[in-house]
Amino acid sequence: MQGDEIADLIGRVALGDRRAFVALYNQTGPKLFSICLRILKDRMEAEEALQEVYISIWQRARSFSVASGSSSAWLAAIARNRSIDALRARKPVADELDTVYDLADGGPDPEMQTATKDEGRRIDTCMEELEADRAVAVKRAYVEGLSYQELADQFGVPLNTMRTWLRRSLLKLRECMER
Repeated sequence: MQGDEIADLIGRVALGDRRAFVALYNQTGPKLFSICLRILKDRMEAEEALQEVYISIWQRARSFSVASGSSSAWLAAIARNRSIDALRARKPVADELDTVYDLADGGPDPEMQTATKDEGRRIDTCMEELEADRAVAVKRAYVEGLSYQELADQFGVPLNTMRTWLRRSLLKLRECMER
């Protein structure tokens, strides 16, 4: 069907001609449905949107003017806009999270966090009781993961001396922590 014929049908629909409306539907329905389906990607939603498109056409046919553009573009714009509105009206995924039961937090609870912080403060206090180079060696061995040999090389001491430093430092830390 040519644009002039569609424009004529829209003009007759504006006057309330039901037969013209049926003819317009029969001529433009498949194209407008394909627009709705392409945007919504769901056949049922596209059918509902198409129904609303034709309700809108029936109600707004008087506002169509041949001078303002082609009749096919006007119909396609109504279908596209109605489909986009339907997309926007879909319930956002975030709303579904509100209906889900609260999930347990896998992290430590506030009491455990406080206990961990207190333990950390106690360790820091006990580390201050060690000689400075021994405290650095303990941190590098047990926090940074350096080997005995790497520590011995860094501090310029024999390997067995480094082992002794670390062993004695750990014993002092244990004593301090048990107080």
